[in-house]
Amino acid sequence: TPGIYRCVVCELDLFASDDKYDSGTGWPSFTTEIAEGRVSLHSDRKFLIKRNEVRCASCDAHLGHVFGDSPSDAGGQRYSMNSAALILAEHDSDQESTQ
Repeated sequence: TPGIYRCVVCELDLFASDDKYDSGTGWPSFTTEIAEGRVSLHSDRKFLIKRNEVRCASCDAHLGHVFGDSPSDAGGQRYSMNSAALILAEHDSDQESTQ
């Protein structure tokens, strides 16, 4: 579905549906954020594993984690997001985001 994935807390535009792909993990996965500075990364060392937590840059809500294992043609990054942290604002494929 064409649209923009927004933070469920503050509704900041975070990811475009064009950048979503099926990573085979069961988690919504994106290759990049919709614009630089929409998310912030934080070191997460829970469960004895070093990961990079992804948070909304506006409200600091936890969104998921980023990993460096996406296909190389997708930029190498996999933003693995919690579906409960995102809402989809559907639009026509030629409509631009205004936020």
